[in-house]
Amino acid sequence: MQIAFCLYKYFPFGGLQRDFLRIALACQARGHAVRVYTLEWRGDVPAGFEVVLVPVKALTNQRRYAKFSGWLGDDLARRPADRVVGFNKMPGLDVYFAADPCFEDKARTLRGALYRMTGRYRHFAAYERAVFAPEACTEILLISPLQRPLFEKYYATPGERFHLLPPGIASDRRAPGNAAEIRAAFRREFALAEDDLLVLQIGSGFRTKGLDRSLKALAALPAALASRCRLFAIGDDEAKLFHAQARALGVAERVRILRGRSDIPRFLLGADLLIHPAYNENTGTVLLEAMVAGLPVLTTAVCGYAHFVSDADAGLVVAEPFQQASLDRLLAQMLSDEPARRQWQSNALAFAEHADIYSNAERAAELILKAPP
Repeated sequence: MQIAFCLYKYFPFGGLQRDFLRIALACQARGHAVRVYTLEWRGDVPAGFEVVLVPVKALTNQRRYAKFSGWLGDDLARRPADRVVGFNKMPGLDVYFAADPCFEDKARTLRGALYRMTGRYRHFAAYERAVFAPEACTEILLISPLQRPLFEKYYATPGERFHLLPPGIASDRRAPGNAAEIRAAFRREFALAEDDLLVLQIGSGFRTKGLDRSLKALAALPAALASRCRLFAIGDDEAKLFHAQARALGVAERVRILRGRSDIPRFLLGADLLIHPAYNENTGTVLLEAMVAGLPVLTTAVCGYAHFVSDADAGLVVAEPFQQASLDRLLAQMLSDEPARRQWQSNALAFAEHADIYSNAERAAELILKAPP
């Protein structure tokens, strides 16, 4: 079977991109051919993948994406595929992997009425409708149960087209038998003293992930605690504004902002706390990656996977509506309470042993292959 995967950009450290790659590899492992349509590919191309760089340009993203869809349709007419799988919303998909939250809901709850008169709104609203409208035939792979009611509210999408997937956590995120040795080596490498506290934030899109909130919480720590605490933020994004914010808050010497990298498991083992105060987050895979590594989590309730943190008692969740003072208080509480952190770590590792959080790609591949063309 020839499977065409469509996504606007591929880079190694994006959550959507990692989901795509695992699912495409799972389909390939079942003996099927993989063709990828994208505007940009950064990183190595897996053996056997046909990567098609769609040669379209435009002044705006929405116009470029419209040209992408047109070019894609023409190429598929010449070279048909048995399944067309999208990781961004667009017309003509057999299967859509719902990595992004409901655009229409965000447009109506987070934006003013004037926004809904813009060309940008019209484009993304039309592309979302092409996937979720009742008359569409696209099968929808959901990764967040919180989103289904929103899509049903705005589009009346038939329930049988939704398929909820388990999370897909890579096995290399789990704490290995020599976790203590890896942690010690990591902390030596980064000159972290035994009583230093490392707060870790991971995720491309620093604004959406709430790095500004993390910096404010770091600056609000009591002096005795602040002197022991450092923050590492990792992601593929522009860091200039956040460096400036750190300087303005007086915490620049305790903050490092690093580009996306492939050795994230070492950071998860070397840190003392994961902070993820996202403004909006369809899932938050990094929350589960931290948990299976035994790293306590502090996150916001808007994250689709925040309930795993509460259910497993593996950290704390900032309630909605978000208040910075609540994040500040909980960060100080978690960092000052070492016995509680040990208990959260123990709970998280126990959760990793039995939870169904590793089979996302395999289940997605099964549904893609069963989906009607």
